[in-house]
Amino acid sequence: MDETKAKEIRHHISTRHHMKIHWKDFYKSPDETPIKYTTLVEKGSLVGRIGIMLLECGTGAWRVRDSMNTAARALDITCSADIGLVTIEYTCFDVDNLSYSQTLSLPTTDVNMNKLNELENFVRRFERDIDTLTIGTVHHQLNQIERHTRSYPLAVSALSAGLACAAFIFLLGGGIIEMACTFCGATAGNYIRMLMGKHKITLVAKIAVGVAVSCAIYFLCFRLGEAVWAWDHNHAYGYLGAMLYVIPGFPFITSGLDMSKLDMRSGLERLAYAVLIVMIATMVGWGTATMFKLSPGAMPKLDLSPALLTSSRLLASFCGVFGFSIMFNARPAMATVAALIGALSNTLRLSLVDFNHLPAALAAFIGALLAGLIASFFRDRVGFPRIAITVPAIVIMVPGLYMYRAVFNFGVTNINVGAYWIMNALMIITALPIGLLTARILTDAKWRHAD
Repeated sequence: MDETKAKEIRHHISTRHHMKIHWKDFYKSPDETPIKYTTLVEKGSLVGRIGIMLLECGTGAWRVRDSMNTAARALDITCSADIGLVTIEYTCFDVDNLSYSQTLSLPTTDVNMNKLNELENFVRRFERDIDTLTIGTVHHQLNQIERHTRSYPLAVSALSAGLACAAFIFLLGGGIIEMACTFCGATAGNYIRMLMGKHKITLVAKIAVGVAVSCAIYFLCFRLGEAVWAWDHNHAYGYLGAMLYVIPGFPFITSGLDMSKLDMRSGLERLAYAVLIVMIATMVGWGTATMFKLSPGAMPKLDLSPALLTSSRLLASFCGVFGFSIMFNARPAMATVAALIGALSNTLRLSLVDFNHLPAALAAFIGALLAGLIASFFRDRVGFPRIAITVPAIVIMVPGLYMYRAVFNFGVTNINVGAYWIMNALMIITALPIGLLTARILTDAKWRHAD
């Protein structure tokens, strides 16, 4: 091997900050050995693998810990775990007072609801079939889950972002022109973001570039329409819809749920992660808009009757939640259930604000509560993870517009106006997980108790 090639290999290895875990290396027993009769190291490693795979799906610490405990109990060991956004530190004990500890970490976090669904089914089967499972069978099943639950192709994720954001901008008051430009901008921006993620580009860079591309494509589409069809200049204000696919709805919601269960480490890390994404996206959006000499303004008002507006909101909410669910790698059936829940709960929320003049935060609480209650009803019948159909249903309620306006006004030193928008956003962001939490307490005895 020549020196140049050797240097390239050494550089490639040195830039990997997270080493791949070869789980099979932990197992010295033959594949046909019953899993209950393996060593503590082998049992503990299996519990850790289940935990880190669940954490990789984007679910909260409570669900990860519950699944690890379920697997540990089935293996006749005890597990104590400390869970963060991308790390798990845990120790397993057996009846002979021996212990085994591991620290596991992920290079990044993502959301994959299809994988979460398969893992939850695996944990239920594992507990039921523990007496007949062998080492080889268990790891074959986990390998199959890893292999067959990968993310959707880039084109599918990009188009789903376009669909979700086009629906989102309609719900914010945009019309056909804003929806068309938003679809193009969000599709292009999310494609670039996902492509950069595929090449392991860091979070800050891919969010910044994705948002900049989305805003730029929106403006280019609008300028084209302005030149060819003489579009009203006020339609340009819909540009913020093109970047709403980066709203970190999952970490925002799961941070509140984790903190409600006193998983403070996970909750605070998720909240910080969500705030980081919002700050990057809004700052880049503000900078791009400033280059095009635009500031947040009012889009042309839609002239729709209450009945037509409500039915349109039902359709837009369905499409928006379905698009977000596909972005979260949910199966079409799972995305459809989430979209039905989101259509009902989000339309109720908007109607309470517009027609009953309810405060936006209280309406958000009621919408999230309804989503959680309906999800409990569906979950008992379709078996999907609760988080996979509740969080996508209320992500569309996260006030991305308010957060952007807050940052924009802070950027131009309109502190009073910025504070007004950020307080509105914080009230709604707080109300959403509380609504889901209330529904969970009312319908889930396991969640209701702290033992």
